[in-house]
Amino acid sequence: MDSDTPKNDPDSSSQLVLVTGFGPFRRYLRNPSWVAVQELKALGLGENVQMEVAELPVHYQRARELVTRMWETLRPQLAVHVGVATASKTVILEQCAKNHGYVDGDICGLTPEGGCCIKGGPEEIESLINMRAICKKLPATDVAVIHSRNAGRFLCDFAYYTSLYHGNRRACFIHIPAPSTGWGAKTLGKILQLIIREMLEQLETEVY
Repeated sequence: MDSDTPKNDPDSSSQLVLVTGFGPFRRYLRNPSWVAVQELKALGLGENVQMEVAELPVHYQRARELVTRMWETLRPQLAVHVGVATASKTVILEQCAKNHGYVDGDICGLTPEGGCCIKGGPEEIESLINMRAICKKLPATDVAVIHSRNAGRFLCDFAYYTSLYHGNRRACFIHIPAPSTGWGAKTLGKILQLIIREMLEQLETEVY
């Protein structure tokens, strides 16, 4: 995690948003999701929004430990997790995450015990953010933005479920297209900025 952002103070007028991308995986020595998050970090989210960014390893146990610890220590208003959907040409906002079905090996060839994320947790958890509403409200962008209810049953889904569980549903997951689609990190960083600003506005107007 970056160390230049303080822990969230509940009495502060500033909001704290946690944003993660993933580390190296297969042919991606530098994961495009992490590159896009770095572009977003450079852009910022506005004067009163603090941002903490972190790179999650493509490893079930370590990713679960890191996400859990970030919720315990940072207590963000919102956690935004970014991953790559290699077969997609669009940005995808994932509405929910599943607790079981994790049978594909991580970068170490490991899977979680019983293919489960959180023992005793509900089978599905939905984000507090209404992804359909976000898609409708977003201004036109170079890349289409759609919503989905299937985050893929791999590290993306796994990290998302962990975050929804420990963050009381104040989390979201954004799949970005692979670099082969031609969309650069700068473009995707700007789209992430637009999406997250809309999410924060929705939280403020609809949840409180």
